[in-house]
Amino acid sequence: MLSNEELEQAAKDWWYYTVELSPGMVVQGAYPPDFPYMPRILMRQAHLQKQDCLDLGTMEGVIPVLMNRKGANRVLAVDAVPHCTQKMDWLKKAYNANWDFREVGLMYDLDQKLANEGSFDYVNLSGVLYHVFSPMHTLACIRPLVKKNGLFMISTNVVNEQSDVMHFNTAGKLQTEPNTFWYPSIPLLEYMLRYFNFAPIDCLYSRHPSDSALFVPGKECGFISIVCRAVDRGNALPANDNWARHSMLGSWEYMGLSPQQHGMDQPVSTIGYDVPEVLQAQVAQKGSIDLHLAVNEYGRRIIRATRAQDTYLLRLGDES
Repeated sequence: MLSNEELEQAAKDWWYYTVELSPGMVVQGAYPPDFPYMPRILMRQAHLQKQDCLDLGTMEGVIPVLMNRKGANRVLAVDAVPHCTQKMDWLKKAYNANWDFREVGLMYDLDQKLANEGSFDYVNLSGVLYHVFSPMHTLACIRPLVKKNGLFMISTNVVNEQSDVMHFNTAGKLQTEPNTFWYPSIPLLEYMLRYFNFAPIDCLYSRHPSDSALFVPGKECGFISIVCRAVDRGNALPANDNWARHSMLGSWEYMGLSPQQHGMDQPVSTIGYDVPEVLQAQVAQKGSIDLHLAVNEYGRRIIRATRAQDTYLLRLGDES
């Protein structure tokens, strides 16, 4: 339990998440009460018991709390700077949770910065990719951290269109937040994931509503969360994509920034995931899903959260 002095101090701080720190005492975060927290919703389907988990861009540590509550064996939380360490300590105490924290600076070369931490069964990168100059560099260095057959969850802003385009936040036209740079199209983001040997198996998408500060006239922008399997080299690509396969083996950028190992001696994860029924046939037949189809034809969308446990509010009684 937190002391009265700690609770008083916590109530004065700015919070990203809305968190109950003691019975009835809630600190207000940045999101409205019905805003869906899609990484939380999807993570419920992952079997985290006895698994090694990594949370990148952790903020106050809500995802590590939930990983603890789902029985994770080891949890490592990472952020660029230690701007939330005091709040993480409060959450650990309030929720009887435990994890390690690493400050890594810019979200590049993470496989080198975390080389002593080994690889992980479940890696979460949510709310980070649009904040980096080079999304591909970030994805490249994360891939070596995920065990073969492990799960990678990514959540970021996208444009819902059929294109191979990544839109730059020129003059703040996509978002006025000064640390935001890129919105890829959904198909391009999928291709980048497949290029780094991530096979998408589930997703949820939320369109930015017209009354939101993130609404962009003339473009359907939104936020997508995607769960992927880490597969062997080239296995996530279409059979006829010889360019990507050659690039994986011959590009200096690829080999230098994403030093993946695919030999028999690589750690293999046994982590399970409950694919929603509407996507099961695709995953069973092809090993992955088409994200644009999943969003636009298979109904993997959410507008507003109807349950508090699907939002950015963490309560003491929540298990997931």
